Amino acid sequence: MMNWSWGFWGIFGMLLMILFWAAVIAGIVLLVRWLIQPGRGVGTGEPSAIEILKKRYARGEIGKEEFEEKKRDLT
Repeated sequence: MMNWSWGFWGIFGMLLMILFWAAVIAGIVLLVRWLIQPGRGVGTGEPSAIEILKKRYARGEIGKEEFEEKKRDLT
């Protein structure tokens, strides 16, 4: 005859398994959100603020003093 009663450890084990898989899924979701969050600069192809500043200085749009001041502000 089969024993149909799981008892305390059977129910406790099942709850632990559910909590484990919930934590794994939550971890994956958080990792994906962290990887695709805007502003990380990974794979966006957009120039950084310092690169834009350097280009403006190279084109002569801003002078050396303004370049140095804005560079200090950015770093």
